Amino acid sequence: MSVATNLTELQDQIRSRYNDLSKRLQQVAEYVLDNSNSIAFDTVAVIAKQANVPPSTLIRFANAFDFSGFNEMKQLFRKNLVEETASYTDRARLFKEQEGDETPPERPEDILREFARANAQAMKQLAAQTAPEKLDEAVEILANAENIYVMGLRRSFSIATYLTYALRHLERRSFLIDGIGGMFHEQLGMIGPKDAVISVSFTPYARETVELSEIVSEVGAKQIVITDSQISPLASFSDVCFVVKEAQVDAFRSQSASMCLAQTLAVSLAYRQDENDDNKAASNH
Repeated sequence: MSVATNLTELQDQIRSRYNDLSKRLQQVAEYVLDNSNSIAFDTVAVIAKQANVPPSTLIRFANAFDFSGFNEMKQLFRKNLVEETASYTDRARLFKEQEGDETPPERPEDILREFARANAQAMKQLAAQTAPEKLDEAVEILANAENIYVMGLRRSFSIATYLTYALRHLERRSFLIDGIGGMFHEQLGMIGPKDAVISVSFTPYARETVELSEIVSEVGAKQIVITDSQISPLASFSDVCFVVKEAQVDAFRSQSASMCLAQTLAVSLAYRQDENDDNKAASNH
């Protein structure tokens, strides 16, 4: 058996060899499989205490899977958090721990660097993990819609507002559903089966946005969703669902990746419309 080079491979090895491990090592195996964040961030002493084993057992466990020590195995968990970015809170914390800095940044220049670094990672993940066919399908939906309704509340509001602004500059009939004056249901009542709806919502999901998705699914309009999880309550109603993992520094979440996706959809639609206009002009000659 060769040493695992990524977390998924290690987890598969642990599961396949679980029954062959001693009871002490099985304790460690259970903790390792169920507490990936703890393995990535906590010290060996803390992990040993939580797993109810001596620190030496952790070293034996790592050796059993051909690692030179437990800290070498920990790097797979840290690497996974950086690459997969399951939690940007943990990733921001990971960056600071890797630099030996446990204190949050306080100077504006430090905060700027932290956000710039976190957002750079978020952008890379967005580009790497967004399927091209999803982008094509979303642009197709927008191009064929009679009207485009956009909804995003609380921290999603800026994304929804930008999309409405951009779509109107493309001379598309676009409407921001903002519920002003308590008119949510009246605004939703305008949506028809030939329309498209873009919903933007992140944890904790706005109740009104979830209700919108349910209503739109009954009407039969196409739905494009921008959210932060495959199990988001909006995902099940969508025709196209974009899962965006935003950067987070301490308690503050960014919007850079979501705005980048919104701009991508708007500019792609602009090129699509220009191409359609060229084709029409060519057919008339």
